[in-house]
Amino acid sequence: MTDPAAAMTQLDEIVSGYAFEGGVIKLGAAVLDGEAHPDAPVQVPLNVLNRHGLVAGATGTGKTKTLQLMAEQLSDAGVPVFLADIKGDLSGLASAGEGGDKITQRATSVGMPWEGRGYPTEFFSLGGLGSGIPVRATITSFGPVLLSKVLGLNATQESSLGLIFHYADKNGLALLDLKDLRAVITHLTSDEGKADLKSLGGLSSATAGVILRNLITFEDQGADRFFGEPEFDTTDFLRTTADGKGVISCLELPQVQDRPQLFSTFLMWLLADLFHDLPEEGDLDQPKLVFFFDEAHLLFDDASKPFQDAIEQTVRLIRSKGVGVFFVTQSPKDVPADVLAQLGNRVQHALRAFTPDDAKALKQAIDTYPHTQYDLKKLLTSLGIGEAVVTVLSEKGVPTPVAWTRMKAPNSLMDPSPQATVDEIIARSPLAQKYAEVADRESAYELLAKRLEAAPTPEEDPDPEPRTARESEPTRPPKEDPGLVEQVVSSGVFRSMLRSAGTVIGREITRSIFGTSRRRR
Repeated sequence: MTDPAAAMTQLDEIVSGYAFEGGVIKLGAAVLDGEAHPDAPVQVPLNVLNRHGLVAGATGTGKTKTLQLMAEQLSDAGVPVFLADIKGDLSGLASAGEGGDKITQRATSVGMPWEGRGYPTEFFSLGGLGSGIPVRATITSFGPVLLSKVLGLNATQESSLGLIFHYADKNGLALLDLKDLRAVITHLTSDEGKADLKSLGGLSSATAGVILRNLITFEDQGADRFFGEPEFDTTDFLRTTADGKGVISCLELPQVQDRPQLFSTFLMWLLADLFHDLPEEGDLDQPKLVFFFDEAHLLFDDASKPFQDAIEQTVRLIRSKGVGVFFVTQSPKDVPADVLAQLGNRVQHALRAFTPDDAKALKQAIDTYPHTQYDLKKLLTSLGIGEAVVTVLSEKGVPTPVAWTRMKAPNSLMDPSPQATVDEIIARSPLAQKYAEVADRESAYELLAKRLEAAPTPEEDPDPEPRTARESEPTRPPKEDPGLVEQVVSSGVFRSMLRSAGTVIGREITRSIFGTSRRRR
């Protein structure tokens, strides 16, 4: 039992610490000795949400409902939201919630009214697997670093894949889908491509062969669905409705749950693409987008140090472009320390301490919080469902007091929306027609195939003139066979592709932090 005087002092600190002048996201009410205090609301200023955050907690503690609650209020404030829906239960955002005694009791205890209603939601799916507008990336845009993680390549193979991309970029071979990349690697490992392979220096035929085999296996698993055109324009996540509500973009991932490296890396591509395309904004009254990165530990599992460094740099710099990123995972230890240091807003649901590793993770989590009168070791292992330990940044960027918080219930449905509702939303979406039909225009695969078709066979004599006549001609120095670049550049196909809108040919593509393409679509 807390000393009454100390409890009042602690409550006063929380009340003053969470009193903000601008727009806020209301999370719930502070709790002392198990009792919620409606006069002590716990909330997050809108203008610090681009300082990023962490939503953590063991399975079943209420993380998903916290995401839902935050997405609803961001939408009401006119802030677009991106959510990755791993289990398929966030689709309830589109439907009105169902009230009941428990909902009423919670609303009363936290002093925040509850109203069952749905929110403007768009549904997307990775490569068109499942319900939703297809999200695809071209191989060129995805880049060698992210693709290496998906393929499970080691550091040497990742470096070699970078050389292959460099070769394709420099020689005007557009890599739009997996068959384009496969065609380029096949060319480099063939007799015809030996000279080109040698010119790359650090790329051995053996390593190129390993990459090719991994790529073929990856393609055989159906991964070709995720790459190609039309490539998704990530600025389509930055939409608002006619009445000023932020659109919630929900990427449905149940169909690819068995490919965690794929979907987690694809989420990083979406974030990296936003970083490349958005202009610098400086300090804003509210973010242009809040990006919830679910199952964040999958991104960092087996990640190389350069890969983690790239994530850290992206997270650090993207806030100046008005984008807030919230990593969602089970424990703060799932996020590397250098990235965790960038996350100013923390919502920590209950942690388990069943094993020595759990106990170590609990201690590490406690060490990341400001000093508090709460016994965090006891509290973090005994929080109820829908309760969390919260600390955020104030409007001045100062950490707020740690607050045991009873979270408000979401207004939308806390179960999946009916499939008929989801299908209707997808059908009437203005984006459905834009991304529905797969395009397969001429690219590296077709260019290299045409080159092979045009090459004379060994049995053919390309000069029909009698040999005796040719022998009487003055001896001339042998003319070098045109290389791949010369043949491509001189072809009508190349000139046609050069004129094609949106295609970068004839100059090397500039690549960014993750090796993703820096071209504007």
